[in-house]
Amino acid sequence: MKIVDTFKKIFFPIEEPYHDFSLPAVDENPSNLVDTDATNEVKEIFPSIDVNMEYIKVKYNLLINSDIILREFLLIARNKQYRAFLLFIDGMTDMNLVNDYVLKPLMLKNSANSFDGSQNQVISEAVTNNITVRKIKKFNVKEYILNSLLPQNNVKMQKEFKEIFSSVNSGNCMLFVDTLDIAFDIDVKGFKTRSINKPENEVVLRGPQEAFVENIRTNTSLIRRIINNENLIMENIRVGKVSKTVCSICYMKNITNDDLVAEVKYRLNNIDIDYLVSSGQLEQLLEDNTKYSLPQIISTERPDKTATYLLEGRVAIIVNGSPYALIVPAVFIDFLESSEDKNIKFQFANLLKIIRIASFLITLLLPGIYVAITSFHLEFIPTELLFAIVASRASVPFSIIFEIIIMELSFELIREAGLRVPSPIGPTIGIIGALIIGQAAVDAGIISPILIIIVAITGITSFAIPDYYLAFHCRIWRFVYIVFGYLAGLLGIAFASFIHLLIAAKVQSFGVSYLEPYIPSKGKLNNGLFTKPIWKREKRDTFLDTKKEDKQEHISMKWRY
Repeated sequence: MKIVDTFKKIFFPIEEPYHDFSLPAVDENPSNLVDTDATNEVKEIFPSIDVNMEYIKVKYNLLINSDIILREFLLIARNKQYRAFLLFIDGMTDMNLVNDYVLKPLMLKNSANSFDGSQNQVISEAVTNNITVRKIKKFNVKEYILNSLLPQNNVKMQKEFKEIFSSVNSGNCMLFVDTLDIAFDIDVKGFKTRSINKPENEVVLRGPQEAFVENIRTNTSLIRRIINNENLIMENIRVGKVSKTVCSICYMKNITNDDLVAEVKYRLNNIDIDYLVSSGQLEQLLEDNTKYSLPQIISTERPDKTATYLLEGRVAIIVNGSPYALIVPAVFIDFLESSEDKNIKFQFANLLKIIRIASFLITLLLPGIYVAITSFHLEFIPTELLFAIVASRASVPFSIIFEIIIMELSFELIREAGLRVPSPIGPTIGIIGALIIGQAAVDAGIISPILIIIVAITGITSFAIPDYYLAFHCRIWRFVYIVFGYLAGLLGIAFASFIHLLIAAKVQSFGVSYLEPYIPSKGKLNNGLFTKPIWKREKRDTFLDTKKEDKQEHISMKWRY
């Protein structure tokens, strides 16, 4: 019987009755002033502290939230007691600041809150013809608490719950006082952040060794330390209806074009999403042409590089919670430059730039050209090398296109596996993939040795491209050139290059042509591809149309002349 019952349970399960786990609807009390319906949000603070407290308890789900702190107490002002409460998030505020500079001055009697209540505030005093004229201001609880009882450097008065919730979620604490229709926004942030370290992905030998972190205020301070000027503007815009992520727009007021700043603000203010958690997401939301893989916005983790672009007249966007800054607009040449180019002599910088350009072309074209020549243009190969290639492929059972695609995919697999595995195992993956598997494939006659060399050179040159997204773009288009080279030889490579250039010419970054200065949108000369000597860098890029065209005098080294 047990076997039969088991068989029935497996193949003829009994349908369980349906259970509705939703909570029953609660009848609304028309006398209740708090409306929790999302479509009828309460906007302004109530004068009654009880109503404010109940509304906040509902909004923050205080019955189940363990890190939301609502501290009730009696506030002393001029020997009078007022009911009050603090609202903050445990773990995001500095508890020492809350205890010593908020609760103690408000709760404990001291000389500031216990003097005679008949005294008024003298707001001005002047002596005319030996007659003292004084202007007296009557006692006001709001200003008295703000100016006398809160010894904090950043305190604001808020009237709307929207601003209150944003401040609390960012690490501030809010003070509510009975009979007052405002709340005091007190800056007591104290959450843990990562310390400033060396850049991980943009390493330079000569230059500052500081990188952005996840805290937006730390990042803006790093830029302020480099640009010691009052014209540096940093405006905050919140993106995301749920996350309300703070994004800081940074620009030089006396240099940057106002239309560019307005365009950046317009795009940020018109992003209708629920959440934004990284600068990578924002980059995709701000691009002019989202269907192309070409990078159109500069992403950097270096404050010095960001400061340089700001001084050139561009706009930087810093996202709270992301250690990368976005620079707009961007042109193709920007992605072949390194932060080190500004700190070394122009001869060295130009040599490195030539190497990067050669690496870009090799990464993009070498596998496709190899397929095209070995399939259609054998006369291009010297006789001795041709015999070596034919001899190495004599025992290979696959066609050239299948062989090179398998090798390219294997290389991408090894690269991705090396990134995803723990750091101590990463080099082991490379050794196993490159040496053991590669050598075994050659010995087994599956892959030709010449192809191993081609793929290895392509992989090495891809690491010389300074920008990660441009290198990724080359990794994608490399397969396009391989396919066109296999179908039509060098003619196919030329056709693919023509399509590639058409796409690049069509792309724009915040109204700027992607191929500036070689396809200029305004027909003016620009700084060009190669780095000039520092004493000749007199003009800013003209495609930015900055307010100040000159960035240094015609003779900058006046000590020499």
